[in-house]
Amino acid sequence: MTTPPATAATGATAVGPADTIPTTADPAKASIGDLVSSVTTDLSRLVRDELRLAQAEVTDKAKKAGVGVGAFGAAGVLALFAFGVLLAAAVLALALVLPGWLAALIVGVVLLLVAGVAALVGKKKVSEAAPPVPTRAVESVKTDVQEIKETIKR
Repeated sequence: MTTPPATAATGATAVGPADTIPTTADPAKASIGDLVSSVTTDLSRLVRDELRLAQAEVTDKAKKAGVGVGAFGAAGVLALFAFGVLLAAAVLALALVLPGWLAALIVGVVLLLVAGVAALVGKKKVSEAAPPVPTRAVESVKTDVQEIKETIKR
């Protein structure tokens, strides 16, 4: 038995009608044992492929969440540096009324702006990853169940 080819984007396997391997030329002439064997094989392959799809989808969403968490971490570090610079600016402003405090204040404001941008990027990445549920795999399973129900009704 061959495995279906992996898709480049997710690493999940593509499953379709061309991937099924018929056991006999005419299903109407097949024995009950052959039909049960075919259904068991197809069901087993379907379950494995759906699990692979779900795993690939959850992995992709976890990677996006990791990038978002990293951006939030960077925003926190930059905000801490900005707070230190702003404290230094306040100290310089009170100790000496010189243009040096203005430069420190400008640097602090720029760092806060960078931290704000990093926080927005982090929020966007985390919201792209939520919820960490394999939605494509769930929809695929629902479609498979619906097809099986329709086949049984025939």
